[in-house]
Amino acid sequence: MVRLPLAEAQRLAARALEAAGASPAMARSAAAALVAAEAEGQGGHGLSRIAQYAGFLQEGRADGAAVPRVVREKGGAALVDAGNGLAFPALDLAEREAEKRARAQGVAFVAVTNSHHAGAMALPVRRLAEAGLVALAFTNSPYAMPVPGGKRPLLGTNPVAAAFPRRAAAPLVVDLALSEVARGKIMVAAKEGRPIPEGWALDGAGQPTTDAKAALDGAMLAMGGTKGAALALVVEILCVALGGAAFGFEADSFFAPSPNPPRLGHALLAIDPGALAGTDAFLDRMEALVSAMLGDEGVRLPGSRRDALREAAARDGIPVPDALLAHA
Repeated sequence: MVRLPLAEAQRLAARALEAAGASPAMARSAAAALVAAEAEGQGGHGLSRIAQYAGFLQEGRADGAAVPRVVREKGGAALVDAGNGLAFPALDLAEREAEKRARAQGVAFVAVTNSHHAGAMALPVRRLAEAGLVALAFTNSPYAMPVPGGKRPLLGTNPVAAAFPRRAAAPLVVDLALSEVARGKIMVAAKEGRPIPEGWALDGAGQPTTDAKAALDGAMLAMGGTKGAALALVVEILCVALGGAAFGFEADSFFAPSPNPPRLGHALLAIDPGALAGTDAFLDRMEALVSAMLGDEGVRLPGSRRDALREAAARDGIPVPDALLAHA
């Protein structure tokens, strides 16, 4: 493993994805997102995904020639069709549409349909916040969690991200999946033969389990129990029903071979603070909140760790796996 500048890592990632069947534009967009996630310490959405995405492209589960386009629009609302390609070109288009429409209308909601794994959802909302907008992002994913009170996996882990501009400081950024724990932690425990804590998952019969392998055949549990599951249901509806995408229970797992495009949905909500109390008033209120938060010793602002890691990566580069070097 070697450490490379971000631009070089991005070039290698794009080359690997293009070799697997992505168009040059799709490869560049996906590589930019993967390297940005890696730079922020989000390795699960970083370079480790290249082999998986390459498999999707080679299997036909993702269309490397897809070009996203706006297929419906009305005022501050728009629908982007990803064309069953990798998600990132569609998210880039959705981000541009959200910013343009929020500035014109005060608020914008842009849905993405027929899409794929969305990666780190903090990336588009942080960029919108750096442009002065309040931004929220949602995505559904293949089935992993039961609905409130249920036992069968129907909902995805359905991440939510939000970013809020600040005056002369990096945006406040929140990014979280709605499962109690990342599926990757259960996969590691299963591989190592370790039990998992109770409250993480159900087995295939819908019963609580501490057996990691049984959990992989069952369902993950939402954080906060029924409340978290209800929030995941809200995200599922926002991402799927409004845009005509596929529900989590209609999409095959990313971790099993499949010829079927997942047809997932994403959504971006952007708000211009100037359309409400005013930008200065918003920023003043934000700083009052941040000041109150930092009044307690040990408080770390959401997103601050990512900011520090991103600055370090811009200066020092990021580790690039030997496998990527060999295939790029």
